[in-house]
Amino acid sequence: MGITESVGESSARKMRLRAPTTTASIESLDADILCIIFSFLDLFDLVHCTVVCNSWHAAIKKLKLLQSSCRRMHQLGASTSLDHAEIDVEDFAMKHHKMALLRGRIEIERWEAHSHRFSQCRMKKGLLLTGVGDKVMRLWSLNSTKCMEEYSLPDAASLIDFDFDESKIVGLVGTRISIWRRNGQRSIFPSREGTIPKGLCMRYIDPEAVVGCEDGTARVFDMYSKTCSQIIRTHGGPITCLSLSDNQLFLSGSSLGRVTVSDPLLDQPVATLKSTITAGGIQTICFNQGSNLAFSGTTAGYVSCWDIRKMSQVWENRVSPNVVYSIQQLRNDTSVMVVGGIDGVMRVIDQKSGRVLSSCIMGDKVSTVVRRQTQLVVEKRRGKRVSQDVEIDKIERKTRPQISCIAMGMKKVVTAHSGKFISVWKFNHS
Repeated sequence: MGITESVGESSARKMRLRAPTTTASIESLDADILCIIFSFLDLFDLVHCTVVCNSWHAAIKKLKLLQSSCRRMHQLGASTSLDHAEIDVEDFAMKHHKMALLRGRIEIERWEAHSHRFSQCRMKKGLLLTGVGDKVMRLWSLNSTKCMEEYSLPDAASLIDFDFDESKIVGLVGTRISIWRRNGQRSIFPSREGTIPKGLCMRYIDPEAVVGCEDGTARVFDMYSKTCSQIIRTHGGPITCLSLSDNQLFLSGSSLGRVTVSDPLLDQPVATLKSTITAGGIQTICFNQGSNLAFSGTTAGYVSCWDIRKMSQVWENRVSPNVVYSIQQLRNDTSVMVVGGIDGVMRVIDQKSGRVLSSCIMGDKVSTVVRRQTQLVVEKRRGKRVSQDVEIDKIERKTRPQISCIAMGMKKVVTAHSGKFISVWKFNHS
């Protein structure tokens, strides 16, 4: 039996076939239209637009929109000649980020991210991955607070640590490494007796993942061959934390209070860094690629700074009376970083001196919003800055739930609390 079509359907089909196909692009927008659109944007949105494409960068530069916006915000001062000033976009963005963390109004959004307790979070390009403690990992959009994807753990194994990039999630599950593709497919490294005796932490930069083990070894895995390419004995005790650099060096901290610098091509550490003051084991460590400085936090509340070029300590400061669980800074920011721990106070610290510049806790609840599409209940709170002299124990505990992990974004900090909730701190400085 043949298929027939009406006269109207036939005509419509012929019109679609005859219609010319055109491809719209960013470059096709008229300069006058761009000028009108850009004139409605604030300074920070303009900075973002300058890195979209060459034509937008040229239009903004030609029209001197950044300079005009700077005048409105009084950021460069009256003595600066704005008409001829060349603005370093990245430097300006970092300065604005710092000012927001130190002086901005703090707005907090909190929601139940898991049905069970979880302790870790990672953030990249507006996406947030949460897990460790629950039987699933969840990928969230920070703009919409929507759960975009969910990744189940294999069998009854527990998730120990994880990381992710644009295409995949890499997780240390039990004694094996699992890879979840963003399309939902999952693969597991071949089971080999003794490959990972007991992993305590993991970090990943494509194409390698490094696992820190209880026996003091760091094991380097190639993501594509799915093999352990190197075993390096870095410590005499358990490795508690790791940080990777772009130049293949990686740093590890141990429960014995030492930091080692290692090269995956060598079977021994390049250097061992030990403080003469700090008591307690190393709980967290991060590396700043821009300044070649590494920062470690301890179980006794100390934060230390190390210059990796000289393999020497720069400063050390006790920023908290209790355990420091997490330290983070923006990738290209060499001015400030954020520290969190068991006392629940989020501290902004100067990277060069170790001085605490600002201390923040949660304030009063402002409202509760239910997202229509997902029915997710989002609690909105104000953040509060507290004096450096205040006694932490006298601050109400519900305003400072312990911070188990920190993820850092531009004028934004995400905290996990070893509970069911995730908190997004937004710092607005205008």
